[in-house]
Amino acid sequence: MREEAAKKARRRRWWIQGSVAVVIVAVLAVVALVIVNSIPQGQTSAGPKNMVSDGIVFTSSTKAVRTPALQPGEKPTPTTQSDTSSKAYITIYEDLQCPYCQEFEQTNMTQIEQWLDAGLAQLEIHPLNYLASAGNGGYPLRAGNAVSCVANYDPDKFLAVNTALYAKQPKENTGGLPNSTILSILKSAGVSSSAITKCVDNTRFSDWLNAATKRATTQKLPNSSVATFNGTPTVIVNGKQYQGSLTDATAFASFVQSTVGSSSTSTPTPTPTPTATK
Repeated sequence: MREEAAKKARRRRWWIQGSVAVVIVAVLAVVALVIVNSIPQGQTSAGPKNMVSDGIVFTSSTKAVRTPALQPGEKPTPTTQSDTSSKAYITIYEDLQCPYCQEFEQTNMTQIEQWLDAGLAQLEIHPLNYLASAGNGGYPLRAGNAVSCVANYDPDKFLAVNTALYAKQPKENTGGLPNSTILSILKSAGVSSSAITKCVDNTRFSDWLNAATKRATTQKLPNSSVATFNGTPTVIVNGKQYQGSLTDATAFASFVQSTVGSSSTSTPTPTPTPTATK
């Protein structure tokens, strides 16, 4: 009986020690995960050309500003906004599978392009991999990479491609479109080459896109009063975040007019396209 009791006591000690060890290992794993996630994840390969700010800048609807590529370890260079008293500097952070981004783009891009061509505005678009999930087939990453490929190889067609991708946007939380369909959409918007195909199929700029997304969602947004990222689309005009209706072009135009400096002698004239079509 004494021997059996001793065996039971040893078994109890073993279970207690084993359970404590399991708990310690679990705690250490959680601590390690927190430490890893707290370390800024920099990009390990160059970003696309013409996106040194992590966004692509337009001075007209068909003219992108040329910049060198952001190199590994290099910090983005915020875009200069020197004429806020008479010009609207519009910055958009988007995810191409975000239905609200689609609503804003389809409601407002026509009038934004008119302001660009009239010299009343400058537009900067930041594609993000914000809605990444196991259930969407990596579409936000692949679509964001695709427009980044366009920024790199054919930047003046970026807006046309962006609009075309929104017109064919897959529903949120679905597997998205295959690369072959993405390439077909790009071709319909006038962008087609072996370099583009390789860039899309190899998701060449995925590392940069993930790093740019992390920067946008964890750091203060440049040229703005936005300290905390709250989701896509995030639309900023001359430093102020637009928080009005995404499907009312007149509301956005009014916000732009009120935001541009009061000393302006020429402000954007609203040309509403208020109905979002999908």
